[in-house]
Parts: sequence; C-alpha cells; structure tokens
Amino acid sequence: MNAALALVAAGAIAVALALQPWRLLGADGPPWAWVAAWSAVPLLWGSDGAVLQPMSGAALLVLLTGWPLAVLALLAIAVANALGGDLGWADALQRYVGLGVVPATLALAVGWATRRWLPRHLMVYIVGRGFVGTLLVAALAGAMELATGDSAAMPALRDLLLARLMLAGGEAWLTGIVVASCVACRPEWLATYSDRLYLPAAR
Repeated sequence: MNAALALVAAGAIAVALALQPWRLLGADGPPWAWVAAWSAVPLLWGSDGAVLQPMSGAALLVLLTGWPLAVLALLAIAVANALGGDLGWADALQRYVGLGVVPATLALAVGWATRRWLPRHLMVYIVGRGFVGTLLVAALAGAMELATGDSAAMPALRDLLLARLMLAGGEAWLTGIVVASCVACRPEWLATYSDRLYLPAAR
C-alpha cells in the first residue's frame, strides 16, 4: 500500500513541477487569501477522531491556486507534519495522498466537467464548483478512503459513511462561502475564475 501511495504522490508532484505553476505568481507573491487557506489546512487535517478522516481543504486550494500549486502546497504541509508533528512518514504520505492529491485531482475533474457540460455563468461557478463540487469531491474522497482501508477494523461502516457525508457538507459550506466572497469582492484571488468566462457582459 505504501509503495502505491508513494507512486501516486511522486506522479502528482512530477506533473505539478513540470507545469511550473509558480509562473502564475506576481512579483508580490501569492495573495494573502491563498496563504490563509494554506495555513488552515493543518487545522483541518488535525480534526480527525471518531470519523477516522478529517476535512481536506484541497478543493478550496485548487479553486484559489489551481491544481499544480495546490499539490505542491499540500506536500509542504505533509512534510511539516512528518518532521514536526506526531505523524510518521507513512502516515504523512497517506494523508498527503488521501487528503491532498486525491481530492485535489477530483476537484480538477469536477472543474473540467463543469466547464465542459454546464453553462458558463457566475452562479454555476459559485454553486457548481464552490458548493456542490466540493461536496462531491469530499464525499468521493471519503468513500475511496473507506473502500481502500481495513474494513475489519471499521465497525458500523454505515455510520462512518454518514459521518463522512456530514463532514463533506461542512467542507462544502465553508468552501462555498469563501468562493462566493472572493467572486464578489476579490475575483483575482481565484486562479480558476475569470469574468471573461463566467460573466456574459465581459465576453
């Protein structure tokens, strides 16, 4: 399992580095909203307990920074957890893939599907990618984590699925609020949004 996780992580990091996402950053560096969201991820990753998996925060980072920068930023958090936290390298790798790479990639897929099959409208971006998209991403990532885990060590699987869905709803609400606020006040903070695409008057 660790070898498969390491392969997934290495592949994602290699693709992210090859895309050179730092070219998107201006001379002043990333917007403070990116830094604030990135700084909150360790708190989300530490919110696990009875539900066995914490919130991710990856979907929000993808919306703010794009997939490549999100993957690299989440890698830094995983390494910091392994070096300075209570997690070992194996646990940090598992969290990086399960809470970082997988939901970030799912968020990228949801964004592609939204642009491909839904109208390019402001509310489609906010609701489709901020709220509903994050709900789908978090729910799918949680279900995949349960499916690949040790089912014998997970009693009351139905309760765990319900707990994951509730957490997914909470993460979707938080992400949607941030996305709606950014679209209204600071759309330039969203790397995945542009008025030209989502506002008819700007086309």
